[in-house]
Amino acid sequence: MNCSSVYFPSTRKKLFTRAVAFACWSALLPSILACAPAATPKPEAAAPETTEAKLLSPEKLAEGWIQLFDGQTLFGWQPAGKANWEVKDGAIVVSAGDVGLLCTTTQFSDYVLRLDFKSDSGTNSGIFLHTPLQPDDPAVDCYELNIADEGDSPFPTGSLVDRKAVDANHDSDDWQTFEVTVEGGRVTVQLDGQQVLDYTDPQPLRRGHIGLQHNQGRVAFRNIHLKPLGTKPIFNGQDLTGWNEDFQGESEFTVTDAGELNVKNGKGQLETEGTYGDFVLQLECITHAPDLNSGIFFRCIPGESMNGYESQIHNGFVDGDRTRPKDCGTGGIFRRQDARRVVADDGQWFHKTIVADGPHMAVWVNGYQVSDWTDEREPDPNPRRGLRTQPGTIQIQGHDPTTDLSFRNLRISELEQRSPPK
Repeated sequence: MNCSSVYFPSTRKKLFTRAVAFACWSALLPSILACAPAATPKPEAAAPETTEAKLLSPEKLAEGWIQLFDGQTLFGWQPAGKANWEVKDGAIVVSAGDVGLLCTTTQFSDYVLRLDFKSDSGTNSGIFLHTPLQPDDPAVDCYELNIADEGDSPFPTGSLVDRKAVDANHDSDDWQTFEVTVEGGRVTVQLDGQQVLDYTDPQPLRRGHIGLQHNQGRVAFRNIHLKPLGTKPIFNGQDLTGWNEDFQGESEFTVTDAGELNVKNGKGQLETEGTYGDFVLQLECITHAPDLNSGIFFRCIPGESMNGYESQIHNGFVDGDRTRPKDCGTGGIFRRQDARRVVADDGQWFHKTIVADGPHMAVWVNGYQVSDWTDEREPDPNPRRGLRTQPGTIQIQGHDPTTDLSFRNLRISELEQRSPPK
């Protein structure tokens, strides 16, 4: 079904946006006033977690997959509308309320998206790809992958609304699996392992959020996984080609016989020769002793000492509680937002994915999202003082004399700019 007619008219949208903004400010004001200046904000959605984090398999992690839904909370998602999005039995479920979207807080460019969905008979829902948070016309502003019974819509399940319809009946009351590849202007869709759609947009959108839609009926989503595409190595596993060694300081950066980048000893840095603004960075890291401290700095001022945003590396936590990280915790944005859970262990290789998208930053550790932060400070060339969106170098930190960490499989892709409106 074409859902453009059910999105907010401009007046209603403004009133809705103002109401949401006022409600959010009213809810947050007591917390803001109560906080000391040095307090580090912690994600609101972290509180309900009571069970162990569900992590991806080593095989999935090696392929580059991350989880967009942790199975417990709506961390990393934001609603647009008043549908009753909630988590039940490890799934995101919606069955009532206004028409609207639940969107990832993070935008992506090229990727493979895999998820399970289950829709009741008569349900009309969908998955929005490369979408703004509130599309005016989903047939133009995004790719709407429809979930609808064949008899109820000219674009049944597996179709792209107002772009291309599938010529088959895929109605089911059971769990089904979509695997969607969005690359360049091409969108391909597999449903339960069978390719059902192949569409190429002559004017590709190239970037946006992923949205789950509620239109009518009840629908559930689970196992929402994404694999970024187009990443390229920034470390060749042989030498330090592509890296600036002029600012190593007391640190010793070497390439091991196993093709790993090792850093030992005191304070210093190794920085890329290239600069990056909006990007997806994936890497593996191992700490060779307990409670070591390091970090990945990004959007750094080239040639200066770690004047950038820092994605922390510290696997320690307090009193056996992984939701109480020591010193920000691995994957936290240092001095900005603590990791909501420490999911990596010292002495074991772990995977980290960092997405920088304008003022928004998010980090996954072992495929589990641990931070989700938007820099709302005034612009400043130095990220230590304010918002920096212009490209900068990526730096690996040598922290102190105890430093002993290794890195491998460092890969990056730059996020494509969204195409202008058609």
